[in-house]
Amino acid sequence: MAEDNTLSAGTGLAQRVLMFFGIYSFFNNVVCFLDKTVRSWWITSWLPSWCPTSQKQLKEAEEKMLQYIKNKFHKQFVHISDNKMLWTLVFKGPMESKTPLVLLHGFGGGVGLWALNLDSLSQQRPIYAFDLLGFGQSSRPHFSTDTQEAELQFVESIEQWRNKLGLESMIMLGHNLGGYLAASYAIKYPTRVKHLILVEPWGFPERPDPGDQDRPIPVWIKALGAMLSPFNPLAGLRLAGPLGPTLVQTVRPDFKKKFVTMFNDNRVSEYIYHLNVQSPSGETAFKNLTIPYGWAKRPMLQRIGLIHSDIPITVIYGSRSSIDGHSGNSIKEMRPKSHVEIIAIRGAGHYVYADHPEDFNQKVLHVCENLS
Repeated sequence: MAEDNTLSAGTGLAQRVLMFFGIYSFFNNVVCFLDKTVRSWWITSWLPSWCPTSQKQLKEAEEKMLQYIKNKFHKQFVHISDNKMLWTLVFKGPMESKTPLVLLHGFGGGVGLWALNLDSLSQQRPIYAFDLLGFGQSSRPHFSTDTQEAELQFVESIEQWRNKLGLESMIMLGHNLGGYLAASYAIKYPTRVKHLILVEPWGFPERPDPGDQDRPIPVWIKALGAMLSPFNPLAGLRLAGPLGPTLVQTVRPDFKKKFVTMFNDNRVSEYIYHLNVQSPSGETAFKNLTIPYGWAKRPMLQRIGLIHSDIPITVIYGSRSSIDGHSGNSIKEMRPKSHVEIIAIRGAGHYVYADHPEDFNQKVLHVCENLS
């Protein structure tokens, strides 16, 4: 299903992250000297004045993203343990008694990126979307450097959020990192998950041995990966300082095109910028979940059999995505007595929910329509 199955999912992720922030030349050289700064108090205090951002600007950027949502919703901080909060959008709608659909965004994302989906999806049942712990407007705490413990921190924050809102069960839809965390949550709290929808999920396959690949990883990617491995994935954007907003617009003009049916200005790139130049809490946690080239340290396919067999799974891919499309087939093979459905959205890439939102929304509504 992937556009180029000879390239690994991890390589594709590494390329996209690096391409996203245009750090092939100057910023890659600077990063080795400066991003140790994330752990150094004097640079940490210096970065906010260097980057033209603030919590207020992030809030305003999100409000612009949600400006044209027609259905009624409200926004709130949901307080969980240790004074942490998860920023949440709630769409109750006319069918409040139905099982809610909970949306978990991917790495570097936030609730505003669901702007093309919220109106359509909330017509059928309640919708909840929240910024993952460490991302967006949610609290940005210190995460453990231990991979398993960091993953557990994410999962426990979701469970505490569910408990505070009094949700008995959920249909969980996760994109990218959100898909990985939704699966992890379903393993630990199976009675709370009615259906699992994995959208272009990250972190499922194991990293293959170099000799098993049809085409080896290019030398330049290996060199770049080795150089950047000690540092956070998006360090270059923060180090770009005042050039950051222009950098996002220039390197990733496709984000503007994805939302052109809703608005035709630079609000998407502005929102993405402000999301990712705040304190890199979730970003650091994500780095601790990975090994070089973006592969998961604890691949989810090794644990997918732990998800209860009565939890249906739907896997949604974009037909033009560089993410490995074989994980869905692997899940199906590993769960022969369970319902596993694989859906490909033709012409869509990794951001399938924004590339072809009407098709995506229709498919998700169809998956959910028979659930109470």
